[in-house]
Amino acid sequence: MSALADLTACDLRAKFRRGETSPTEVVRAVFERIDAEDGRLHAYLYLDRDAALAEAARWDAVVRGEDAPPLAGIPVALKDNICTRHSPTTCGSRILAGFRSPYDATVVTRLRRSGAIIVGKANCDEFAMGSSTENSAYGPTRNPWDETRVPGGTSGGPTAAVAAGEATLALGSDTGGSIRQPAAFCGVVGMKPTYGRVSRYGLVAFASSLDQIGPIARSVVDAALLLEAIAGQDPADSTSADVEVPAYADGLITSLRGMRLGIVKEFFAEGLDAGVAAAVREAIETCRALGAACEEVSLPHASYALPAYYIIAPAEASSNLARYAGVQYGHRTADAPDLVTLYSRTRREGFGAEVKRRIMLGTYALSAGYYEAFYLRALRVRTRIRQDFDAAFERFDALVGPVTPTSAFRLGEKVDDPLQMYLSDVYTVPLNLAGLPGISVPCGFVGGLPVGLQVVGRAFGEQTILNVAHAFEQATEFHTRRPPRGRAARGASAAKRAP
Repeated sequence: MSALADLTACDLRAKFRRGETSPTEVVRAVFERIDAEDGRLHAYLYLDRDAALAEAARWDAVVRGEDAPPLAGIPVALKDNICTRHSPTTCGSRILAGFRSPYDATVVTRLRRSGAIIVGKANCDEFAMGSSTENSAYGPTRNPWDETRVPGGTSGGPTAAVAAGEATLALGSDTGGSIRQPAAFCGVVGMKPTYGRVSRYGLVAFASSLDQIGPIARSVVDAALLLEAIAGQDPADSTSADVEVPAYADGLITSLRGMRLGIVKEFFAEGLDAGVAAAVREAIETCRALGAACEEVSLPHASYALPAYYIIAPAEASSNLARYAGVQYGHRTADAPDLVTLYSRTRREGFGAEVKRRIMLGTYALSAGYYEAFYLRALRVRTRIRQDFDAAFERFDALVGPVTPTSAFRLGEKVDDPLQMYLSDVYTVPLNLAGLPGISVPCGFVGGLPVGLQVVGRAFGEQTILNVAHAFEQATEFHTRRPPRGRAARGASAAKRAP
């Protein structure tokens, strides 16, 4: 099997320029890996082999030139809540079965302009609600490091694809940690940019004030390249910010001398697995050895972030998902005698249990008599959390801590206990509430499973957290490890069809 599927985007770009390989060879290698692995991992919901190979052939003659676009010939997977013209976009839900978007999301347009090749649409928790990719209506994705365990959620499909060599890069979405948590579980780099750094136009909304698209990669340099390709203001998204996009990859450094890092005290409290804590503390010592001054810092309202998140996010979801009623999109129930029955039956048949749970939670929180008691109080907590971060960044350039309380848990272990499942995101949701950027970089292994170090930055301070992550990455070898490849595939990916 070709080793091309395991290379980073930077390695492939260098090989392209030296004439040692071509986009067509790389895309074939990636599909060969998909054929071998995806029958077990189930990272993808839809593949378009013919279009990908045709696109690769278009770049074969271009990639050797110095003026080739930055991602020319690089295979990329997309989470299936990002709209792609004329191909399925299901959000992992039966209610959008058969839906084909009439347009590309802005990030997809920018990817195509940068020369990236879209391999397919990757599996996700239904409407990005979950922490394990077990809530997809089309079946769970498995962790490439241990197929009995979850890859994390909700971007488990694209993250598993990158970890297993089924794509070189991927885009996911992060509403409460849905890029950083699976990146930590699968041993790759995952980044949530500042809210507004990347256009959300074409991202199917879960919670509009929290959602953000971000990169998934096998190295920090690759994540920087991908972020640079998709970032920037978009006239189609009024929440995108008019802030200059730096040349992130060119600005990366390998020393942390003069950098001040805050160790978040509340992230090392009860509930953190001892092995994960040890790996993260060792990673902090590595940062110290690289020249960073590391001191403890407190985010006193961090413990309220999870309850506030599970009021705000479902409230926004209950509004955003009201549009799925069998009239405009996807699934419609059969033989409904009247309009109200059409709505109710369609939603009952189309939505899964977790989506229904959050719609009910959100509707309750917004209802008359409870709005002030729940929703407004959660918004006040959100403000306090943001103020905690502002105070911390008066002293520190970046904050560090674990991404998750544990390494990847077993499939089915928490699926019947939503509260335990929600606790998987306890260290990631504060960033979403504050709108800040964060990155997960591999920092160790516990029982053969990867662990991630989370680096948090100021708003639009992506360059700083990329620098910290890159310096750490270059001083360690965790990012170079690849998951063991399994048995021969039991299912042929070529047989995948649009859900």
